[in-house]
Amino acid sequence: MSKNEFICDCNVIHNDVVEETKRQMGNEDLLNKLSEFFKILGDTTRTKILYALDKNEMCVCDIANVLGMSKSSISHQLGTLRRCGIVKCKKVGKEVFYMLDDEHVKEVFEVGIEHIEHKR
Repeated sequence: MSKNEFICDCNVIHNDVVEETKRQMGNEDLLNKLSEFFKILGDTTRTKILYALDKNEMCVCDIANVLGMSKSSISHQLGTLRRCGIVKCKKVGKEVFYMLDDEHVKEVFEVGIEHIEHKR
């Protein structure tokens, strides 16, 4: 396949498709928030944290040991994930356990993994 094979060389505008798509597009605020959500997932350390939390609820110390990183760097990344609504935490005595925020986050993460594994 040549590089130019994927370039649309027509001048036809499919108005019905264009107008329907415009009606269905989310507003600018929604699209910005969605973009931010995926940007947050675009960091390898945060992805590793999410992978760990997809398997178990964990405290900072445990996550740091799994990833071979400092508690401070893990705490920093967890703060970012928490502020973005991707993880949440619960306090049990003196310990704080982190988990994925809800089933939507879990599903998006697992579907991403499934997609990558399917493309291998």
